[in-house]
Amino acid sequence: MSGLFSDKGAPRIILDLLCLNLPFLSGMTGKYNLIEVERNLKNKLPEALPIYHEYLPKLGLEIIPMPHPDKVLGIKGHIHRKDVPVYVSAVIGEADFLVTGDKKGFIKVPRKPRAKMKIVTPAEFVQKFLPEILRRIIT
Repeated sequence: MSGLFSDKGAPRIILDLLCLNLPFLSGMTGKYNLIEVERNLKNKLPEALPIYHEYLPKLGLEIIPMPHPDKVLGIKGHIHRKDVPVYVSAVIGEADFLVTGDKKGFIKVPRKPRAKMKIVTPAEFVQKFLPEILRRIIT
């Protein structure tokens, strides 16, 4: 959500990169995340809903359906309950990265379910991968 309403910073850079529809970069999000963003916008910034609805399709995100309750059982109690569907959606989608501004909220997740997935902040993601993305665009 922060990337939508700032014209600078790592969250915005990531969203702008996704809008380029590069063949080597794709994004995904969970249906739960979208519901939460819309709920927050309706409550805190309803005038931004049209911008959100216009911008969202440009990202080309894969939308992961709401996780089945059976899928969240091994995670409950390890992280805050509001983060469980976020995490489980990333696992179901086999994400390479879970990019979050609240990285600390995921510290206690058992390692096994996320063996290959790295949890990073937007700034960490941009710092690590922007040079490679730019190299691929230029060459």
